Amino acid sequence: MNRVTIKDKTFETSMPGAQIQARVRELARQISHDMEGRNPLFLAVLNGSFIFAADLMREMTIPCEISFVKLASYQGTTSTGKVKEVIGINEDLTGRTVIILEDIVETGQTIKQMIESLGTRNPQSVHICTLFFKLEKLQEDLQLDYVAFSIPNDFILGYGLDYDQQGRGLKDLYTLVP
Repeated sequence: MNRVTIKDKTFETSMPGAQIQARVRELARQISHDMEGRNPLFLAVLNGSFIFAADLMREMTIPCEISFVKLASYQGTTSTGKVKEVIGINEDLTGRTVIILEDIVETGQTIKQMIESLGTRNPQSVHICTLFFKLEKLQEDLQLDYVAFSIPNDFILGYGLDYDQQGRGLKDLYTLVP
């Protein structure tokens, strides 16, 4: 196992980047098939999903568009439980198929708030695609349409996910060493 130290915490490799990228390719094929003829609009939740979103978009085989929304709910390794929208959505969503791209779904509060906000903009449909999902932390009643990996309730970083804004550029996924 490979270890890295970010600030005051040590993390150990838990998933190689090649495994993540292979699964992202599979998701892109599945979404391309499911959304054939629809020109979906991907809404990537910044900052964590930017690598996932870029890799997914490069693998899509149908016409599609992407935009970004910035939400914040974390401080260090802990969720604050409050979600604030930092950068909003400028696109007209009326009649659009929207796919939210999230790096990780834990409690589901961020996604629930985002779906409620999008609902006022009259999209035809809203789908959720997440790279990582922690089922045991889920508190909201959500349907996740596309899940790359279900993972245990560990603190992770790499492949876009961070610890206090550090470690996003790591190619592999790392788990906090207790």
